[in-house]
Amino acid sequence: MMSTLITNIGELTTNAGSPDDRLGTLHDAAVLIEDGRIAWVGASGDAPAHADEFVDAGGRAVIPGFVDSHSHLVFGGDRAAEFEARMAGQKYAAGGIRSTVAATRGATDDELRARLRGFIAELLAQGTTTVEIKSGYGLDVATEERLVRLASEVTEEVTYLGAHVVPAEYADRGDEYVDLVVGEMLDACAPHSRWIDVFCETGAFTVPQSRRVLEAGIARGLKPRVHASQLGPGDGVRLAVELGAASVDHGTYLTDDDIAALAASDTVLTLLPGVEFSTRQPYPDARRLIDAGVTVAIACDTNPGSSFTSSMPFCIAVAVRDMRMTVAEAVWAATAGGAAALQREDVGVIAPGKRADVVLLDAPTRVHLAYRPGVPLVKQVWKDGVAAL
Repeated sequence: MMSTLITNIGELTTNAGSPDDRLGTLHDAAVLIEDGRIAWVGASGDAPAHADEFVDAGGRAVIPGFVDSHSHLVFGGDRAAEFEARMAGQKYAAGGIRSTVAATRGATDDELRARLRGFIAELLAQGTTTVEIKSGYGLDVATEERLVRLASEVTEEVTYLGAHVVPAEYADRGDEYVDLVVGEMLDACAPHSRWIDVFCETGAFTVPQSRRVLEAGIARGLKPRVHASQLGPGDGVRLAVELGAASVDHGTYLTDDDIAALAASDTVLTLLPGVEFSTRQPYPDARRLIDAGVTVAIACDTNPGSSFTSSMPFCIAVAVRDMRMTVAEAVWAATAGGAAALQREDVGVIAPGKRADVVLLDAPTRVHLAYRPGVPLVKQVWKDGVAAL
């Protein structure tokens, strides 16, 4: 059994604190890792005397590994030209997804797998140790099955998103496409998936169509998630709450009723700062949400169209700067909040018995994640107790 003792931690964010300090911050702290799990947490002066490996943090900060609960990492092609046009004033719309669908259908498994593994390495280098991956760029049975199968090679958090948009071959026949999504496509994808998702939005799927998709997935043992209120207000948030979705993601345009429903539920609202940054849509007001009692997560939404970033530190900085979150709230949302959105209790926290997913920052405090935007501050990452950098 391999053990690693990290000592001389200047600021340790555990996320195992009290209601008054849920980040559970410790100073001059130490963490003992054994066999892939956290074995002990406490003051450096009280640390166990024996370990196979000793790491001196040198007064730097340590946080839990980031938990990215919303990504689309398996795809082909590139949409840089679309981004450039949007920065020149063109409005973002859901239809751009179809160009990625064509490129993804034309890519081989090995091409998709190589690119996916590159993204995973990119995430890990920036401190993300748990990631959810959605399908949604196949939109036919064979390609959707490929996407969830490939995603399952790198994460247990796989989401079947056959209901991303209606593909071109089903134009003006959305209900027929939903028949495919809840039938043959679901049969092919469910064995590789934990979650089911739907883009409940104007230009994508109506509330009745979204309900069909989610209820079909639930009947097959998949847990629901929902894309909603990204492009305008709608009823997707309340559908998510009604069906007990683990999370509803985007939430750019929320009504008071949406916020009240979320606050009274266990559904997490996952904010995606990179989307608003990359589309020039208005930023959601996280301050309003948190003050109302909504549980908030932050995720990157890595995808080629609306948020081609894999940097959780960047998303934290944007959330603090433009969504009115405190640094503590943003770091919690990117770790424990993401874990809540995935209904996980073993990640996003540094406490005995939890997975040893630990990030050492080359900075004295977590504040530097927002204070020094764009600067690579991740010095070391342990994933399941193994040094990954």
